[in-house]
Amino acid sequence: MASHADLTAGCDLVISAVTADQTVAVAVSSAPTLGRGAWFLDFNSASPGAKSKAAGLVEAAGGRYVEGAVMTSIPPYRIRVPLLLGGPNAAELAPLLEELGFEAKVASEKLGVASATKMCRSVMIKGLEAMVIESFTAARAYGVEDAVIASLYETFPGINWEKQGAYFFQRVIEHGRRRSEEVREVAATVHEIGLTPWSAQGTAERQAWVADLADAGLFGAKGSAEFARSADWRIEADRILAKVKSGN
Repeated sequence: MASHADLTAGCDLVISAVTADQTVAVAVSSAPTLGRGAWFLDFNSASPGAKSKAAGLVEAAGGRYVEGAVMTSIPPYRIRVPLLLGGPNAAELAPLLEELGFEAKVASEKLGVASATKMCRSVMIKGLEAMVIESFTAARAYGVEDAVIASLYETFPGINWEKQGAYFFQRVIEHGRRRSEEVREVAATVHEIGLTPWSAQGTAERQAWVADLADAGLFGAKGSAEFARSADWRIEADRILAKVKSGN
């Protein structure tokens, strides 16, 4: 197809699943050719404000907008990943999605509730990723990583910090670009209620910084067996430290 408008013309159901910063742009380019009554399911990790703008465009064109919030990592659930739906059309779409195999639950008839739930969760989840990378890498540089992890185990005994640390490093190295864009939407969500998003802004910067290192090939070539596949976070931390110390 030559354009989003060509793609969506005549569709009964359009699923928008792009990077967070393209949420409204895709609605702009897709809405004009939506058929009256066509479903537009917006999966994007965007702020309630962005979702409201996208909804306005779709509804003005005669489509039926539903916001969707994916509430955890896709693996191992795949299509059955927990999904929150929101907006006045959500209850009508939910059983149709269930027939297709989705695990969909209506969060609210009010637009923005599902995305706010996702965004507020991401303050914690994406923030933990950024904090672990910063904390563990700094601890590695000072030679105190074992003591730090032992202390974390004592304070939070339910978390396997070695395993979780490796997972967080891998996720950010592989998906930091998309995550940083999502967390900028998280910051916008926090800002929309008048609260300064200091934590979210810092998380977005750290995620984007790691993404820049990955794009520069620090962790191996994307698509290779080496790239972000280490079960030991120390290997990745050492690569980061070598880069920082080189000054390049």
